Amino acid sequence: MKPTRPLLLDQIPEEWDLGAGPDYRRKQVAEWLFAKRANSIAEMTNLPASLRQQLESAYDFTALKLTKLQGSHDTTRKLLWELRTGDYIESVLIPASLDLFGERSDRFTLCVSTQVGCAYGCKFCASGLEGWKRNLTAGEIVAQIIETERVTKTRINNLVFMGMGEPLANYANLMQALQIINASWGVGIGARHITISTSGLAPQIRELADQPLQIRLALSLHGATDDVRQQIMPVNRKYPLAELLDACADYQEKKRKMMTLEYILIEGVNDSIEQATLLAKHARRLHAKVNLIPYNTVEGLEWRRPTDFVIDRFEAVLHAAKVTATVRREKGHDIDAACGQLRLKQLKAEASG
Repeated sequence: MKPTRPLLLDQIPEEWDLGAGPDYRRKQVAEWLFAKRANSIAEMTNLPASLRQQLESAYDFTALKLTKLQGSHDTTRKLLWELRTGDYIESVLIPASLDLFGERSDRFTLCVSTQVGCAYGCKFCASGLEGWKRNLTAGEIVAQIIETERVTKTRINNLVFMGMGEPLANYANLMQALQIINASWGVGIGARHITISTSGLAPQIRELADQPLQIRLALSLHGATDDVRQQIMPVNRKYPLAELLDACADYQEKKRKMMTLEYILIEGVNDSIEQATLLAKHARRLHAKVNLIPYNTVEGLEWRRPTDFVIDRFEAVLHAAKVTATVRREKGHDIDAACGQLRLKQLKAEASG
């Protein structure tokens, strides 16, 4: 099912079809959406009835609805959303204390999805097991933040685009969503509290470097050489390490912000001392910190996590090379918090039911 109308959240106020009404009406609609968190256009009671009727005929209001909320002993929350099309996506809310990138924090972080499924087939991830279906619209991206706050009664002040899908493969809708998220009239989350995590789309990294917003960048590296990375990240065949690292160096030079190299440790694949030594070299070149992530078990995939000894040895190599590195102690393992797992279970249940 393809929606016939855009979402009101898909557009910025200047784009809304409000007819010949005065400009201050756009401010009123924005206040209802983002400050007052209206549940429907009908609630916008300071708008003329004719304008409300026009909005209801031109736009869909509800982007998604909650299907399942799973909680963890460490208060991580995973939310499964059903979209207007009947598709499913996920968001993950991570509480204050230790954030995704290993820093002590008082932030509440939301991992946001940008696509239904994923076309990139990273070998550790459940998001792509059912393939790619479509890009999310800007409004579907923004709605994850608004509805998560509504459902969990938590004020989100940090975003990471590393949920389902490759954010930079949905570049135009992501940029539109970021404009709405960052705006003072919108969600109001500052660019410095937003991170985009990419599997390594080099041209889009260069394009993002030219955007004025000071967005943080995280690269899912997972291998320090082409032969190892290609076992884990098929995208490496299109954008091999030399091209990818050059693009990241361009980003770092223009933004002057420390980026993050994400590195999932997989037993016998990428956890050797040799890989750690080369990873340290890449990190020093990019002035990047390293986020080490012991592999999170995914049903249907054969990888295993290394022993604690191997994890600690790998981290020690990085520290000896004067690279900032942190082992992320997993959050939400007991609630299928790895990308795409909850959606995959829902799809399997529907197929068998």
